[in-house]
Amino acid sequence: MGGGLATSELAAAVSEAGGLGTIGILPPEDLRAELAAARLMTARPIAVNLLLPFARGAHFEAALEADVLVTFWGRPRRRTAKTWIHQCGSVEEALAARAAGADAVIAQGLEAGGHVRGHLPALELLARVRAALPDGFPVLSAGGIAGADDVRARLHAGADAVVSGTRFLLSDESGAHPEYKARLVDADETVLTELFGVGWPAPHRVVPNEATSRWLKGGPRGPALLRALHRSTAPLLSRMPMGLQSRLAATQVPSRPLFGPSAATAGRAPNLVEAGPLYAGESVARIRDVRPARELVRELASQL
Repeated sequence: MGGGLATSELAAAVSEAGGLGTIGILPPEDLRAELAAARLMTARPIAVNLLLPFARGAHFEAALEADVLVTFWGRPRRRTAKTWIHQCGSVEEALAARAAGADAVIAQGLEAGGHVRGHLPALELLARVRAALPDGFPVLSAGGIAGADDVRARLHAGADAVVSGTRFLLSDESGAHPEYKARLVDADETVLTELFGVGWPAPHRVVPNEATSRWLKGGPRGPALLRALHRSTAPLLSRMPMGLQSRLAATQVPSRPLFGPSAATAGRAPNLVEAGPLYAGESVARIRDVRPARELVRELASQL
């Protein structure tokens, strides 16, 4: 969870409860500040998650202050002397990450929320990645983790650990806008789309809102012309400073199909609740509350 959804408060709470809390990508100076704030709340390890289409040298420099670097969506390459985990959507990507020196991989299933790298359900991808990598090489599983039963099933299937996003998006400490959280609590379906692709033309799973209702009538991916525009402009727009991307996101409205990947966060104008991506995985249909992160960690680990 990037862009202000997972900041120091959530990361520290997860780590204090025994998990590995992760701060999502932010402008480099904000990332440093969030890491410093997390250090004041916990002495336990903290991770930083960098999205490779947007990460620049200054992001990697800031991430050196974290204990673990997680990377996603791009060619795996070691950029830290500390623990490095790369999130993958295929066996081929997992093998490439290991060859590049990754200490572990995350196998992300199709049911995951946010940007979805691969095409296989989590258990199937986990089995294939586990079989392709040597014994003892850590494989984490992501996508569809909402309760203790999910955790137990993934570990039984060969995962060394699990990664849960949607469940912690619906935590007290997450940076999601209150109305965003309310929509997710009431949600019973998601859609895998490419609608919110300005600057990052990649599939992403969201809960429906006014923008999806208006622009996905012809199919879940979104209008072909719009997707072509996303692809053609991505090399330029992905290099736009993150602060400017955030300011442009504040102008988005459902009636104008220029939708970027920024999500609705607390303290910002609520326009992105209807005109931005409400990221969530398929597991959102099984979640009906917002709770403290420490309770969620303990619940997920309760059958271990």
